[in-house]
Amino acid sequence: MSISTPNAISTPSTSPTITTDALIIGFGKGGKTLAAKLSAAGRKVVVAEASADMYGGTCINIGCLPSKSLILSAKQARRDGANSTPETREAAFEAAIKEKRRVTSMLRDKNYHKLADQDNITVITGRAHFTGPHSVEIATAEGPVAVTASKIFINTGATPRIPDIPGIHTTPGVYTSTGLMDLDDMPQRLVIIGSGFIGLEFASMFADFGTAVTVLQHNAEFLPREDADVAAAIRAQLEAQGVKFLFNADTKAIAPAADGGVRLSVAVKGMTRGASQACDSTPAGTGNAHTDITGATDTTTTTSPTSNPTDHATMSHVQTKPSDDGEPRFAEPAEARFCLTTDAVLVATGRTPNVEGLHLEAAGVELTERGAVKVDELLRTTAADIWALGDVNGGPQHTYISLDDYRVVWSQLNGSDRPYTVKDRKHVPSSTFLATPYSRVGLNEREAKAAGLDYVVKRLPVAAVPKAQVMRRPDGLMKAIVERNTGRILGAMLLSVESHEVINIVKLAMDLDAPASTLRDMVFTHPTIAEALNDLFA
Repeated sequence: MSISTPNAISTPSTSPTITTDALIIGFGKGGKTLAAKLSAAGRKVVVAEASADMYGGTCINIGCLPSKSLILSAKQARRDGANSTPETREAAFEAAIKEKRRVTSMLRDKNYHKLADQDNITVITGRAHFTGPHSVEIATAEGPVAVTASKIFINTGATPRIPDIPGIHTTPGVYTSTGLMDLDDMPQRLVIIGSGFIGLEFASMFADFGTAVTVLQHNAEFLPREDADVAAAIRAQLEAQGVKFLFNADTKAIAPAADGGVRLSVAVKGMTRGASQACDSTPAGTGNAHTDITGATDTTTTTSPTSNPTDHATMSHVQTKPSDDGEPRFAEPAEARFCLTTDAVLVATGRTPNVEGLHLEAAGVELTERGAVKVDELLRTTAADIWALGDVNGGPQHTYISLDDYRVVWSQLNGSDRPYTVKDRKHVPSSTFLATPYSRVGLNEREAKAAGLDYVVKRLPVAAVPKAQVMRRPDGLMKAIVERNTGRILGAMLLSVESHEVINIVKLAMDLDAPASTLRDMVFTHPTIAEALNDLFA
């Protein structure tokens, strides 16, 4: 048990009981910020964290910051040409992992001591579960610790969602994002299951390192929630990096390959080829071939026709889906089977609220249909004096939303006349750190049209921005949606270098209800990417 305050209790020979003002389960952004604030106000606080490797939360240990450290290292490797040979690739990847570990270790230590060194805070390392409305037991390495608290805050985050695919849990070389960011050796071939933004960030990063990346998407749509022109531009840039896509691809099974890699049995709808032996009887892939899907009758479900089929994951032994009488079936929807052999697999199929083992029912805390802790606009659960902050409550899965959740909770505890609520939150922006970052806020054109709004679309190619040319990064586009009669900014989509910085200017204008003319006429420094807003909103 790790109990670390100057006046911490000693390791007990019998199960101890702690009574405190507040118990925070989970060391994430919202919880740790709340703990420090409560301590400064003189409250006694216990923070329970399941793992010493997670002090500080998901973002600094296995999420935002380590991934961005690796992304920056990968971009540097591409710029320097370090991704051009196996030897230089391995050296660049090894250095990147070393730097990532240094950063996360440093931040983890700082976060730990920021709380643990305060007299009013006790940090306990162990898994917590409810035993009653105001009581929790924490299972530590030295035995259970019982905690009774007046107020309890659930801040346990989210965990990767793993699809039910035979072999996915038992096959070496299959990773979530956490494991893939901590490899000692760089995979030469990588298959990513899922083409959401997390999967695409990893696709872009590993392609920059020099890995041959193939992305499997279970349906025919690429980024279906984005506007078609934006999605097409993102896909084109990823393909220019060498990333290949296979659409309508359903992974049926995963197993070890004879060469030490991973073998996937993949069914692709809309493709017809001659029948062949089943994947189970396929020998392991030979060489380091790219996803070879040449000869497919429907190339829209596969990859760019200009892709090189000789340097990614090996795909072999195709068979059509048989009919009930065992004969090959060519009626729609046709389905071809492939055996795909690779060095590593990333499962990037989303994240789900982390509630397993909490025994929430003992406290009367209910879940939503999607498995999140049910909360109201003040983030109160269905049990009195228990709140839920961050990813576990089913809101947007961003660190800055967890921080804003802290503001919602603290506004209730500090005596505010009118607490800040989730409904007061405006215009949540997002950024995806691809080779060219993609950032957006508010409505896109698809959503504005569905809402029946009268709008105009503003477009600007990034190549028209002087700073982008100076940076030798002219790729991408900027797009904004403006209400026709009022000039109100409805949303913006920026596929551009430094978009993750510029999007916050647009958000601020939207929060202040400033019309598009405000950004059109604003005086920006030059040369900057931000000054492109003058032309975008013209």
